[in-house]
Formats: sequence, C-alpha cells, structure tokens
Amino acid sequence: MASPEGTTPVKRTRVGRQASAPPAHASTPGDSSLGKVVPSGGERGPAGASRPAATRFAALRREILSPSLSFLMEAHDGLSAKIVEEAGFRGIWASGLTISAALGLRDSNEASWTQVLDVLEYMADATTLPILVDGDTGHGNFNNVRRFVRKLCERGLAGVCLEDKLFPKTNSFIGEGQPLADIEEFCGRIKAGKDAQLDDDFVLVARVEALVSGLGMAEALRRAEAYRRAGADAILIHSKRSTAEEVLAFAREWANRAPLVIVPTMYYATPTELFRAAGISTVIWANHLLRAAIAAMRETAARILEDESPVRVEGRVASVQDIFRLVGNAELEQAERRYLPAKPTAGAIVLAAAGGEPGGMASGRPKCMVDIRGRSLLETLVGTLRESGLRAVTVVRGYGKEAVRLDGVRMVDNDRHAETGEAWSLACAREAIRGETVLAYGDVLFRRYVLDALLASGADAVLAVDASAPRPRRSSPSPPDLVLADRRFSGHFLDDAPAHLLRVANDLPPEEACGEWMGLARFSARGAAWLAEEIAALEAEGLLARADLPLLLTRLAARHPVQVLYFTGPCWLDVDTLGDLAEARNFG
Repeated sequence: MASPEGTTPVKRTRVGRQASAPPAHASTPGDSSLGKVVPSGGERGPAGASRPAATRFAALRREILSPSLSFLMEAHDGLSAKIVEEAGFRGIWASGLTISAALGLRDSNEASWTQVLDVLEYMADATTLPILVDGDTGHGNFNNVRRFVRKLCERGLAGVCLEDKLFPKTNSFIGEGQPLADIEEFCGRIKAGKDAQLDDDFVLVARVEALVSGLGMAEALRRAEAYRRAGADAILIHSKRSTAEEVLAFAREWANRAPLVIVPTMYYATPTELFRAAGISTVIWANHLLRAAIAAMRETAARILEDESPVRVEGRVASVQDIFRLVGNAELEQAERRYLPAKPTAGAIVLAAAGGEPGGMASGRPKCMVDIRGRSLLETLVGTLRESGLRAVTVVRGYGKEAVRLDGVRMVDNDRHAETGEAWSLACAREAIRGETVLAYGDVLFRRYVLDALLASGADAVLAVDASAPRPRRSSPSPPDLVLADRRFSGHFLDDAPAHLLRVANDLPPEEACGEWMGLARFSARGAAWLAEEIAALEAEGLLARADLPLLLTRLAARHPVQVLYFTGPCWLDVDTLGDLAEARNFG
C-alpha cells in the first residue's frame, strides 16, 4: 500500500501493521518499578536459550502492535489491578472514569492530575502488568502533557491515551456536540508527550472524539491521520452508538495505517470476531470491574442493613483471607523473618484422634478430614492458626490415622484412641507443650479474631468461651462443654474486668453455666508449664487414660488462675453432625 502523502513508509507485519522491534532498556535510575517484568515477557530463543524478559513499556507496545487482537481490562486502584492480573489479562486500562468514581468524583477532571498519579502509582506497584493510562486531555496544554508523561514514565506506567477535547473534559457519554480541540494544538500535545517520554517503548494513543461529537467520518479520519503524523503510536476511535457500524466503517477507511484501539462500552453485544476481522488492534473493557463492584456492594449493604447482621452474606462474599492473599501478606511474613530479629513464636496442638465422621456420614473418613469447600476441616483449622502466626503445629491423630495428612504439620499418633480420652491424646504431644502454646479441638472452626484475642491476652492460661446460651446440638453425640466462672458476661462494653474459670463440665445445669467452651485455649510459657505439670499429676494418680480436657482444665483452675475470655455471636462452629457440616461450608 502506498504511504500517505508526506509520510515515511514503515515495515509491516500484515496489512498496515507496523513491525515491533523493541530495544532493550534499562530501568530509570531511582525507580525500581521500571525494572518489573510481565509474566509473559520472557521469550525462548534458538536451542531454548532464554532471552531477557520485556519491560512493561515493551510489553504494552507488543500488545498494541501484535498481529492478533489484544484486550485491556479496566482497573481503578491497586486491588483491582491485582484482580485483572489474576484473571489472566496481559494489560490494564487505568480508566479516568472509574478512578474518579472510586474517589467519589465526577469524570470532569475534578481529581487533579497529581491525585490521579497517586492512584496510578499504587496500581503500578500492585501488578507486573503494563498499564495504559486514560490521560483525558493531558490535564492542560502541551506543557502539562510533557510533565504528566515524564511522571508516568518515572512510575513505570507503560503508556497514555490522550483525547482531543478541551480541558476540563466532559465524559463522552454526557450531552451532545462537545467542542473538540484545534487539530494543530492537539498535535502539539502529542509531539510534546513523545518528546518527554523516558523510554522509547512508551506508548501514546491518540483518542479521536469526532464521531462522538457528531462531526462525521471525514473529520474523524482527518484528525486520526494528523495525529498519526504527529507521532501517535496508535489511534483510539470512539463511538457512543449502540452498534459497531460506525467504528467498523472507520476501520475500513483507516486501512490499518496505525494500530486501531476501540472501547465497545455501548456496542458491547458486537461479536468479538467482527473486531478481529476488521483488523482492530486492541479492545478496552473500560469500566466493568467498578460497575460489578457497585452492584455487589449495594446488594451486600442492603442485606446487612435489613438483617442487622452479616450472617446471610458470609460465604457469598470474598473471605478476609482472600484479601490477605491478594495484597501479599505471605510476602510480608517472609520479609519479617528475613529482616526482623527472631523472637519465640507460639505453637499449637490440635487434638484430632477421636471418632469418625459427623453423625449421618458413613464413608469411614476421620472427622477432621471431611470436606469443607474443597479443603479438609483440619486444613481449614490449621489455616486459621497459621494466619495468626502459628507455624509449629502438632496434630494428634488416632482413628483412621493413615488418612490424616497435611503438609508442614507434625503428626503424633495416639494408637490407644479407642480406650483413652482427650488428656491422654494431649499427653502424646507433651513434647510440644513448651513456650506459648495454643490448644484446639480438631473438629472446631472459629473466626480468626477469636484466636487473635487469646494471643493478645496477658493471662498465663485463657479459654475462649461462647457467652451465648448453649445452642441445640441436633442429636449431637457429644454434649457441650459448659463453663462455670466467677463472673458472668455482662455485655457492657466498658466492663473489662476479667473472669476466671471455676469448672468445665458437660453435666452442668445450663441455667448455672456462664457459657460454652469453644474448644480453644492459649497458654503462655508459664501456663504451658502448669499444663504439663497437671498432665503429670493425672498420670501419677492413674487418671490420665480416661481423663477428658474439661477435667484437666478444672483441675488446673483449682491450682492456678485460668482466665475466661467471653465471645458472642456466630464466631465458631463445632462440627458434630451433618447439619454442622452444611453450616461449616458457609463458614467464611
């Protein structure tokens, strides 16, 4: 194809597509983010030799110039950027509309360019993907554009899209006949942006608004050609019609003189294959994550307001653990181990030796290995322990012990589980009763804040107690462990006087009980020594084999102060029956 008048011919990878030959670039001094690579950046050379991975600048240029159709997904903050990467997209559209909306502002340059830059920096730090920034009009004239582009490059933002409208901008879908910038003035903004870029692979996309403003196809083509000559790397042709006819007609006339980008917000029902056939370079899904979040937040807020409780939404929303995973808590823990002075950490003992599956199930698996949404009950419990910083976990197994397995957990066997009680199982793991120690039944689940409260307690021995009335057990084979303490739960938020254990037993009259033990306790190093001494005393008296934990704890409380920490609400679950198991699968 002949080059348009006044332009220099370029090499093509297919009709009208400029070849990509990105040079290798070092990171700008003082900005480590520029050295980040995209997951797909590495390439294999002859004989399998690995080539250096591309920078994010080169990665975006590769997407824009690729002979195949590329997709960019909208993000508006660091978390949504992580979600885009997790979904598998190869690039991000940092939408001006959704960034403004997430700040509670209109898409009319109400957020200053420095405020937008702050959000963009969080996004760049949160992901390895290349980001194309919705730069609106460039936040002013050529001088604002070149400063903005330099700041984007310094923060590792791979490209910017500038639209040929006046500052302050108005969203394209509001009103009719919006005035556009003078062509020569806008070309000056493009030239200033290209001259200011700090990396040769930085991508500048020129957005043509002529169709949106009702100026017609000829004006759209005239502007696009002028912007291409001014140095734009790609053209974004925008339309607010409900069909793609206008955009596809432009693509035919444009004939791939430069990569063509589209935003099918209004004509979303168009089959993607039509875009491929038209030679479109890149499709931007421009605002869907924020719109999805708004719908979900409205529904969740309405339900919690109606119920005066989050019970109905738990299990339907992302878990707190998912948030921790997305924001990289695991990396922080690794860094803490590397950079902070070593300090003793609490260990945990989980008693999981007794019994089979919850009542009504008959597959022969140990109860602790039943499935809870793709993970065993034991794995779910140990996961909560580890989230609170407990790394050394010992599990006492017995019934069906061959099936009780979990990576990174020390297993101890109680081969006399059929004829002994819980105290004997604990004695099997007595070597682990040293330093700060958490003790838990293997068939309970609890919210992490319960464990965190026990770990934060200054008491040498402390039990988690549900101050609510004992719940019906639905024919549970094990009656609740009721607690008698020297003070009942008052329910007053100013009442922080400690309560101390007098007795734990399953034969206490419910009206006398102060609550139910949740099968979770914590002992300081001193308290762990008391616990070991009491186990030895039971053994010396010949009582250890048949003793249960309520007896052990009651004896301990007769010799030493054992604090009771009260909790209320659905913060834990004892999995004994099929009904409990169903509830556990919604226990997020």
